[in-house]
Amino acid sequence: MKKPLAALAVLGALTMALAGCGTTSVDEPTSSKAPAAASDQCKDVKTSTDPVELTDAFGRTVKLDKPAERVAVLEWQQVEDALTLCVTPVAVADAAGYRTWDTAEKLPEDVKDVGTRQEPNLDAIFATKPDLVIVEAYTRDDAIIGQLEKYGVPVLATIGADAKDPIKQMLATFDLIAKATGRADRAEEVTAEFEKHLADATDEVAAAKPASTDFVYIDGWVDGGNVSLRPFGQGSLIGELGEAVGLTNAWTGDVDPAYGLGQTDIEGMTTIGDANLFYTGTADPDSESFIDAAKKNPAWASIPAVKDDRTFAFPAGIWTFGGPRSAEQIVDGFVAAVKAVG
Repeated sequence: MKKPLAALAVLGALTMALAGCGTTSVDEPTSSKAPAAASDQCKDVKTSTDPVELTDAFGRTVKLDKPAERVAVLEWQQVEDALTLCVTPVAVADAAGYRTWDTAEKLPEDVKDVGTRQEPNLDAIFATKPDLVIVEAYTRDDAIIGQLEKYGVPVLATIGADAKDPIKQMLATFDLIAKATGRADRAEEVTAEFEKHLADATDEVAAAKPASTDFVYIDGWVDGGNVSLRPFGQGSLIGELGEAVGLTNAWTGDVDPAYGLGQTDIEGMTTIGDANLFYTGTADPDSESFIDAAKKNPAWASIPAVKDDRTFAFPAGIWTFGGPRSAEQIVDGFVAAVKAVG
């Protein structure tokens, strides 16, 4: 199961990995030009040429002589955002994982993979000669910021999530990357498209007149035969998008303050009452199907939504921690789910 770094408790391991990156051999980039964006919407995109000075998510000042063209990006939401803004990164962390979990924007095959999100390879990153590195951090003094700054390349630090207002935070991260890359006009266009998409989906949900508007959305994984489930509660991006289209997130258990994520087991899901049950349709390459494993437990069949066939798998490849384009996929998933379960 791919999880946001905040949920992994890997900061200590990350610091050790970064400190040991100095001897890795990497290939030199073959061109000093940034890769071209592939989207048809990017043919006539407007790009500012003015110098950039902005304040990132941690109050750090980032100055660039001109908008960043060669960006290295170390987290999937920000990879997606860059692509949506018609900026193809020169380097990303865990490209294969991105292509599995985030289908909102296609990542070109020739983008350099620089290791995992937990343990990026700094030598590989800087061999691509980026003029900006975009990271997701959790504090101003996050180890990864300090390690990257030693290379003398500007670092734009973003916050992955904020359960107080996840939709606002998602758009704020998108806007921050747009400013750094001179794509503010493109960001305004995409944000307007997202808002219309959300409004249209809200109308579709209302027109469907679902028998129940209560839902719980989960993902999960199997470890040693045990099924762990992760409900997306209040403050999760997917939970808030569900409520934005007119549904009610029925998960009432404890959640973390950043991502709005809970943790439970199959027995814990028997407490959700008559809520519809939605879940990720992405097949985790690192785990057997948590749904198939759950079906082996008699408690699973006792959940009302399971008993009444009111479960629905969202389409594969929707990144529930993504940017505006992933958010559009999520609201489409809710519309499809409502129509499927009645």
